[in-house]
This record gives sequence, structure tokens and C-alpha cells, in this order.
Amino acid sequence: MSLRFHNTLTQRTEEFTSLHPPTVGMYTCGPTVWNYVHIGNLRTFASQDILRRWLRYRGYTLKHVMNITDVDDRIIQQAVAAGQSIYEYTDQYTKAFFEDTGKVRLEKPEIVCKATDHIPEMVGVIQNLASNGCTYESEGSTYFRITTFPEYGKLAHLHFEGMKAGARIDTDKYDKENARDFVLWKAKKEGEHSWDTALGEGRPGWHIECSAMAMKYLGETLDIHAGGVDLVFPHHENEIAQSEGATGKQFARFWLHTEHLMVEGQTMSKSLGNFYTLRDLFDKGYAPEIVRYLLISVPYRKQLNFTFEGLKSAATAIERLRNFELRLKTSKFADGENAALKERTAAALRQFEEALDDDLNTAEALGAVFEYVRDVNTAMDAGEFLAGNAAAALDLLARFDSIFDVLKPSVAEGAIADADIDALIAERTAAKKGRNFARADEIRKQLLEQGVILEDTKEGVRWKRK
Repeated sequence: MSLRFHNTLTQRTEEFTSLHPPTVGMYTCGPTVWNYVHIGNLRTFASQDILRRWLRYRGYTLKHVMNITDVDDRIIQQAVAAGQSIYEYTDQYTKAFFEDTGKVRLEKPEIVCKATDHIPEMVGVIQNLASNGCTYESEGSTYFRITTFPEYGKLAHLHFEGMKAGARIDTDKYDKENARDFVLWKAKKEGEHSWDTALGEGRPGWHIECSAMAMKYLGETLDIHAGGVDLVFPHHENEIAQSEGATGKQFARFWLHTEHLMVEGQTMSKSLGNFYTLRDLFDKGYAPEIVRYLLISVPYRKQLNFTFEGLKSAATAIERLRNFELRLKTSKFADGENAALKERTAAALRQFEEALDDDLNTAEALGAVFEYVRDVNTAMDAGEFLAGNAAAALDLLARFDSIFDVLKPSVAEGAIADADIDALIAERTAAKKGRNFARADEIRKQLLEQGVILEDTKEGVRWKRK
């Protein structure tokens, strides 16, 4: 079965191949670094992590570019309020973003680019647009006239007949019902950070940042452009207009958009008290992989309802998978190979791969794995699982975890190391053999206090972190 993605541009699920195999040129809209990353943003970034991992699984080499928006109206306002330059203000949140996303095991894109490092590239795109007759100036600012781009609205599938030329809103924030021409270059205002360029002194509009950086690193036509569904209009629509207006070529072949996240059935907002950053969840005691599991358990094009009950269920699901892996690695099975279980493992792998090939259907992929775990646990209980079946079962788990990445427990800073756990278990075993049961119990208690659970089996001692 071929790899297929739902393309927002065509509103169809289409077979994917890259323009220049095996490389995939992919651009994703990164954070606006004015605060800590919240779980709504994180859902989008997590779905993009699944996308890049699955592309690599299917043999592609990634050239993934993600921008850091480190200049916009809100950043300027917040930096002024904090008495900092925009560089000082955004640097702290850029570092925090990568610390937080690293904890939930999001891979870092091959290229991360800051808007403020690419002002000349933005000016160049705007100059190309001007030479193509797509811009006009007003009060020192440069605007894109969307009447020069007849296909405007093709991504969001909106129609703008009768639109008045020249109507505009001079801000980085837009109201869908009023968006008309959009700003490319904003004239300097008193107290704002600005750059002195051929366009005059000022700063870029939000939309031009992504076009300039995407085309610098990936060329004029991208394989994939991804982001949250809230960016379809006007941000991505404007990216298409200005990029294709400048080059005359298709900007992106596939557009992938992640649906909204709700919290306990409601839109996340500070006023409702249901607004959570990743750090809030860590402070409540949730391990990073539990948050990761919940965020990726629902296919990216379906709305996710984030609940604390869902986090508990995620923890239970991960524990079940870890116990299965531990059983595979530590149990003693009879020699031989069960042919029926060999085929069952192969079928589970096919189902897992077919689910992710089908527009990254993570729910179906998880379902295939958990049904397999249930069947194999039943076979183990009945003595039907043989030593020759273990390697394929472990390979299936490894393939699963190369995408979902939840099996290995996160180790908190200062936590006991694996080697030290093994040394204490060896000491406990020796103490038991020497009938020093008080010391053996002391070691078990010591490890439990450090989040390590011991299980004595006939095959030996198993351990796992809480």
C-alpha cells in the first residue's frame, strides 16, 4: 500500500512521492516565542514529529525546515513591557521551547531558522513581488495587493469576488471577515525595533517571514508545508499568494494541517482556567511520554479532547506495553517457533504500517499493536509462545517505538542510573543467598523510594521505573 496524505489544497487524500527522492523538502511553522509552549501548539508539533518519523521509516531523507518567529506585534509589546530587547526577550523562550519539546521526544528539524536572521531574504522576495506588480506602498509600508493573484483563497477554499482593492488591516493579527490586502513590510513606529533596508526603515510582516525562509532552504517548490488548522487562513493563504506571486511556480505540493485541541470538551483559554503549558503538566507529575502518547493517540486531522482522565489512560497503556516488552526480554520460553504466531506478528506489522501509510492514522496503528499484545500475552499464558517467536515480536515493538517513542521511561534529573540499579539488585540477590533478608528488604525499599519496582520471578529479578 502506498503512502498517502490528505492535502488541504485539493481536499483529497493523495499518494505521496517527493520531487527529488529520496529527499523530502518539508517546512513547518514553528513557535512564536513570546511565552512557553502550550499543549495546543504542542499537539501540532507532535503530529509533525510523527510525520517526519514515518517519512524516514518509509525510506525518505528529511530536509525539514522550521522557523522561529521572533519578531511580531506581541513580541515587541512584551519586550518593551519587560524592559528588554526583542533578542533578549525571545531568546529565553526559544531555549525553553527546545527544552520542553526535547523532553517529549520531538526530533529537532534539520534546519531551524529565526526570522530576525533573514531580513535580507524577506526584502528580496518583496522586491520580486514589486517588480511583478503585486505590491503598493502606503505611509512607508508595503502591501500585497491580492487582486493581482486571482487564485487567492484556493487553500482555504474561500471566494472573494467583489473585494475592494486597497482595503487592508495594518497588523499581524487578522480578522478573517475583514482580511484584504496584507502587509509585507511595516514602516517603523516610534519605540519599535526596526531594520534599515532598501524598502525603508521598518520590519517584516508575519507572512513574508515563512515564504522567504522556506524558499531559501528548500527552493521555490516544497514537497510538504504543515501547520495547525488555525493557520490555513490567512497565514498559509497569504504565503501561497506572495510566494507564487514572486516566482510564478507552485509553492507547496502538499499542505497538511493538524486539528484543534480541546480541554475537557472546551476551547483552551486562560479565562476558563484550562490553559496548560507543558511545564504545568510536568509540575502536576505527568511524565513527558504520557503527554506525548495522549497528543499523538488521535489522528492529526481529528479534534483531540485533552483530559486528565485521558492522561491516566495513556499512562496505563504505556505500562501495558512496557510490561509486555519486559516479559519478552526476561521470560524463558520453550525452544522452537510457533508458525501461527509468526504469521500473527507479520500481520500486526502489516496493519501497523498500513494504518500510518493511510494519512498517519495513529489510532489504527495503536489498535493493531494492542490487539497483538493481547493475543501474544494469551499465547504466553497458554505456553504457546516459543523462543523462536521472540525476536520478531521485539522487532515489532522496536518499529512501533521508532515512531511513537514512549517505551523508555523518562529519567528525572538526579535519578538513579541503570547501572546502579543493577548493582543493587546483584547485592540484594547475594544478601538473599546469604540469608540476610533484612538487607534484601532494605534494598527493595531503597529502590522503590527512587521509583524502581522489583519483581521476583522464577527466571530472576525484573525491574522497571515507575
